[in-house]
Amino acid sequence: MQALTREGVIESRPGVGTFVRAVRTARPSDYGWQTAALRSPQAPLRPGSAAMRTASNDVIAFHSGYPDRELLPERLVRAALTRAARGEAALSRPPAAGLPELQSWFAHELGSSTPAGITPPTPSDVVVLPGSQSGLSSIFRALVGYGQPLLMESPTYWGAILAAAQAGVRVIPVPSGAGGPDPAELARAFEETGARMFYAQPNYANPTGAQWDGRRGEQVLDVVRKNGAFLLEDDWAHDFGITTTPQPVAARDDSGHVVYLRSLTKSVSPAIRVAAVIARGPARERILADRAAESMYVSGLLQAAALDVVTQPAWQTHLRSLRHQLQSRRDLLLTSLIQHAPQAHIENVPKGGLNLWARLPDGTDAEQLARNCESAGVIIAAGAEWFPAEPAGPFIRLNYAGPNPGAFTEGTRILGEQLSRALG
Repeated sequence: MQALTREGVIESRPGVGTFVRAVRTARPSDYGWQTAALRSPQAPLRPGSAAMRTASNDVIAFHSGYPDRELLPERLVRAALTRAARGEAALSRPPAAGLPELQSWFAHELGSSTPAGITPPTPSDVVVLPGSQSGLSSIFRALVGYGQPLLMESPTYWGAILAAAQAGVRVIPVPSGAGGPDPAELARAFEETGARMFYAQPNYANPTGAQWDGRRGEQVLDVVRKNGAFLLEDDWAHDFGITTTPQPVAARDDSGHVVYLRSLTKSVSPAIRVAAVIARGPARERILADRAAESMYVSGLLQAAALDVVTQPAWQTHLRSLRHQLQSRRDLLLTSLIQHAPQAHIENVPKGGLNLWARLPDGTDAEQLARNCESAGVIIAAGAEWFPAEPAGPFIRLNYAGPNPGAFTEGTRILGEQLSRALG
């Protein structure tokens, strides 16, 4: 009876009895009126990213943008959620800018990298966010504005490109390589466009894995200051260093030119969407106002759980173990590619992050290659969606932090076969 009720075959009426539901004849729905009501969208509608696809267990998945469950602090997360559910956070409304203790933690994390002579951020500079994606949207709306120019590394995070499109800002690509963007090219872009913000990922960029050195960070910061502009630093991979330690550019700025974004979603758990933006001056107030209008506040339960995880002594132990696990997976995938798919050239071996960025031979149709690989049981992500404008060539992104590293060899063998076929 319960099964039939769930399927909608029968219905129970208290005090009367149980009856078979009347059969209703379905008629086609007509939503044509919505075309006139909605008109054309302000921003082009983009399909979901390949990185967000859910894959079945019978395929080899190189496409995801998230680390495998084995790389998460599962025990810490479960214990933290249990404690948070029993505490005050489960029933109370947190401040709009976030729990004070979590604000302090984010400020301390960035302040610990601040050199002598630079004023470290304070907790009041922090705004807690429901994930960094919502932070990108708020920052673009609040600090750039509809129709205004935004400089952006190319290639770059597909989610930033999407957020910029939804905010209606005008994206100007700035080419960026293994060491970051050319400061002279960045200065020219500022001068030609009058832009007032540059979006970048100085540490373990998605998708390339590039990391700026200290000198490049100072050069970029100098260009930003001279143009009276902002640097939006997306430090999404702060917890994913392998052979280096991330050095945020924001740690070297106390004049409000760097707006710093840090997320815990990938390193703690995808189910705990908690991030923070650190900004100073009126910029912080504008971002907070936009967030308050968008979502009012971030779930106190999730904030309390995230804070619990990152303040446990076992969190640092987890990060040390994670570094070694990521290195083993990265090296395994690199070795497998060299052996089975040498046509996929890795120009930069990342010193952290989750991904390898592979250049394919000229003339390769990366989208068709992705379809052919999927038919053979391997899911990869074609590189076009990481470019704000036309792709600079055929690329694919491969995640070495995904599930089942034991299948890396087989996955790269299939990739190599499909590449050989595509090249004739």
